[in-house]
Parts: sequence; C-alpha cells; structure tokens
Amino acid sequence: MRQPKFVLTLDSDSYDLIIYSLIEMKNRLTREGRYTDAVDDALIELLSVKPRRK
Repeated sequence: MRQPKFVLTLDSDSYDLIIYSLIEMKNRLTREGRYTDAVDDALIELLSVKPRRK
C-alpha cells in the first residue's frame, strides 16, 4: 500500500524551528540511550527538500 504524500509549506522561521526541534529531540534520545532512527529519517527528508521560490 502506498503512503500518502503531503505538501507542507513553511516560511524560513518555521523551517528553522522544526530543524532545531528535531536536533534537540535527537540529542535527548541519544542521552537516554534510545534509538534515533525515526528522527534521523525525518531530518534527512526535511534537509533534502529543495526550497521553492515564489
């Protein structure tokens, strides 16, 4: 079964906040000795998207 695709439009402040939050979550999980695979995947997806220009 195919996963549905979503389009998320962000301004630069929201984009920066999401990246910062994901990095903080990854650091917290690492300190707790838990797996960070899901956060890593989310960061890779978010950082690999090319920004659209208006």
